[in-house]
Amino acid sequence: MAENTDLDLECINTLRFLSVDAVQKANSGHPGLPLGAAPMAYVLWTKFLKFDPDDPEWPNRDRFILSAGHGSALLYSLLHLTGYRDMTIDEIKNFRQWGSRTPGHPESLLTGGVEVTTGPLGQGFGNGVGMAIAERYLAQLYNRPGHDIVDHYIYAICSDGDLMEGVGSEAASIAGHLGLGRLVYLYDDNHISIEGSTSLAFTEDRGKRFEAYGWHVERVEDGNDLTAIETAIESARLELKRPSLVIIRTHIGYGSPHKQDTAAAHGEPLGVEEVKLTKEALGWPVEPAFLVPERVAAHFHEARARAKLLKGDWESRFAAYAEEHPELAAAFEAAIDRELPDGWDADLPVFKPGDKPVATRSASGKCINALAPRLPQMIGGSADLAPSTKTLIDGAGDFEPGSAGRNLHFGVREHGMGAIVNGMGQYGGVIPYGATFLIFSDYMRPSIRIGALQKAPAIWVFTHDSVGLGEDGPTHEPIEHLMSLRAIPDLALIRPADATETAAAWRTALELYRRRLPVAMALTRQNLPVLDNPEANEGVARGAYVLSEANRGPSAIDVILIATGSEVHVALEAQRLLEDKKIYARVVSMPCWELFEEQDEAYHSLVLPAEVTTRVSVEAGATLGWSRWVGDRGAAVGIDRFGASAPGAVVMDKLGISAGHVVETALGLIANEPGAAEWDL
Repeated sequence: MAENTDLDLECINTLRFLSVDAVQKANSGHPGLPLGAAPMAYVLWTKFLKFDPDDPEWPNRDRFILSAGHGSALLYSLLHLTGYRDMTIDEIKNFRQWGSRTPGHPESLLTGGVEVTTGPLGQGFGNGVGMAIAERYLAQLYNRPGHDIVDHYIYAICSDGDLMEGVGSEAASIAGHLGLGRLVYLYDDNHISIEGSTSLAFTEDRGKRFEAYGWHVERVEDGNDLTAIETAIESARLELKRPSLVIIRTHIGYGSPHKQDTAAAHGEPLGVEEVKLTKEALGWPVEPAFLVPERVAAHFHEARARAKLLKGDWESRFAAYAEEHPELAAAFEAAIDRELPDGWDADLPVFKPGDKPVATRSASGKCINALAPRLPQMIGGSADLAPSTKTLIDGAGDFEPGSAGRNLHFGVREHGMGAIVNGMGQYGGVIPYGATFLIFSDYMRPSIRIGALQKAPAIWVFTHDSVGLGEDGPTHEPIEHLMSLRAIPDLALIRPADATETAAAWRTALELYRRRLPVAMALTRQNLPVLDNPEANEGVARGAYVLSEANRGPSAIDVILIATGSEVHVALEAQRLLEDKKIYARVVSMPCWELFEEQDEAYHSLVLPAEVTTRVSVEAGATLGWSRWVGDRGAAVGIDRFGASAPGAVVMDKLGISAGHVVETALGLIANEPGAAEWDL
C-alpha cells in the first residue's frame, strides 16, 4: 500500500466508517462490503466517474450501479461526500429507518444518484447490460460526425452472489456476444457468502468463465492497491469492443480484528466493541461517529468540481450539436423526457367488424410496426420467440456486434431479458419492450417485480395467454399467471378482447410509459373476431367499460357478465343465450384491473352499478381475486386446475370456458335472487 497517499487512505476510511457507523446506529445492515470495497469505489468515483450531483439526470453521465445492493451504506457515503443534495449526513444517520432516503437496499425512486433499485442479486448486473445497449443504440441514433453527445460508460460493483445468480449469467452471456465495450464491472472478490466460504458452492474460475463469454478480464490481487485498481479500470475503458470484468481480491470486513474474512461480517453490525477495535486497527478516531475530516470533504469537492467541468464541456458540445442538427437535438431531448411526438399514434391500424378474425398477438405485431416509424426510440425483442410473439420491427435490422438495429435477440434467457429491459427503461431515451409466452413470465417474475418497484418504464408482450393455445398442453398453458401479475403493485396488466382493443392497449401502454408505469400485455395465440367496438380507446384507457348493454337498457339489467381477453366473446354469446330466456345481461370488458381501480367511484358505479349484485366473471385462468368485482353474491367462471393437451377450443370447452357454462352459472345465481319465479329458468 506504499503508493497510496495519506489523503487517499483518509478518504477511503471516511467511506468505510460512515458506512460502519450507519449500520451500527441502525443496528441492522451489511458492513462487510463497504469495509472491503471502499478502495475500488473511491478510485472509480474520484478518478473516472462522470456525474453532476446538482443534476442527477444529466443524460451523458456515467451510470454507476451497486449491483451488490446489500452494500448500500457505501453508496450513500459516496453520494454524501460527492455532494448529492438528497444525501445529507442526517440521512446517513437515519439509515434503514422509516421515511429516510437511505433504505436497506438502494431504491432509485427514493434517492437521487441511485440509478437502479438493487438488492436481489444479479438484477443490477442485468440492468447495466440494458443500459449499455441503450447507450449504443442512442449513440447510433443521435450522434453525428464531430458530435458525440451520447458518449459514456456504465460501471458497476458486483459480488460473488451476482456472479452466482442465473440472471447475472444470462446477462453476462449476451453482453459478451454483443460486445458491449462501454460496460466495466468491478467484481468484489472477497471469497465469502452468507453461509461461509465461497468454496462451499462456487469454485469455478470466474475469470475464465467470463473470458469464455467474450469479456475482457483484468485481475487485481490486492483490493487496497489503488494504483493497480486505477490501471485496471483504465485498461478496461480502452476495450471498446468487449465488456470488462475487473476481478479485485478484497477482504470482507477489512480491518475488523475478529470478523474480517468471515461470514459474520456480511449481514450484521460489527457490534460496539468491534467497531471500536476496527477503527483502532485502521488508525481512525473512535469518536465522533460519522466523522468527515475537512480535507476529505475538500478532496471530494475537487472530484465533484472535476465532474462538473465534464458536464459543462458536454453542454457546450450539445449547444453546437443543436445549432447544426436542431431537429435531432430536439428529438433527443424529447426522448430523454419520455415525450412522444405529435401524431405518434396516427398510423395505428384500424380494425373493423367483418374483418378476418385475428389473434391479438398478430394485431399487436401490426401495432408495433405502425408505431415504430414514428417512434425511433422504440427498441425491443423476444426471448427466442419473435416469430410467435410477433415482435419483430420490419426492416429495422438486428442489434448485433458492430450494429445497433432495433430488434434485440435475447436468446432463451427470459430472466436476463427482464433485467436488461428494465435497465433500458431506467436509462431513458428509449421505449423498451420484451416478449415471451405468458407461461414463461414465471422465469422472469423477479425482474418484472423489481421493475415495477422502481417504475422502470418497460412494456412486456406476453402471448399464448390461456389454455386456448391448445396442443402444447399444461406445461405451456398459463393458469395462475394473470392473477400473479395483477398481484404486483404498480404493474398494469392489459388483456385485450380483440384487435381493436389491442390497438387501444398499445396506445394506453405508451401513455403509461410517460408515467413510468410498466405494462404487461396478455395476448392470444388463437384468432378472434373483430368486435363492433367504438368505445375501445377510452374503455381500455379506463380499464373497463360497457361493451354491450342489456337489450332493455341500463335501467333493467338482470346480470352483469365481466370478462377479459378472448373470454369477452364467450360473454357476448352468453348474453345472447340469456336474452332468449328473457334475462337481460350487460357485458363489461375489463382489460385492465389496475386502470379501472384508478377511476373514481362515479365511473365504477356507471360500469358496475351496486344495485346489480348478480354478476359473473369469465376468464380462462385462476378465479382467485374475482370476488373483488363480482361481490359476495356473484360467481367466477374460470380454471383452477392445470390445463390439458388438445385443440384449444376443445380444452376451453372441457374446462368450462363456454357460453353454456356461463349461462348455467348465471341462472344458478338468479334462481337464488328474490323474485326468481318471474323468470322462466
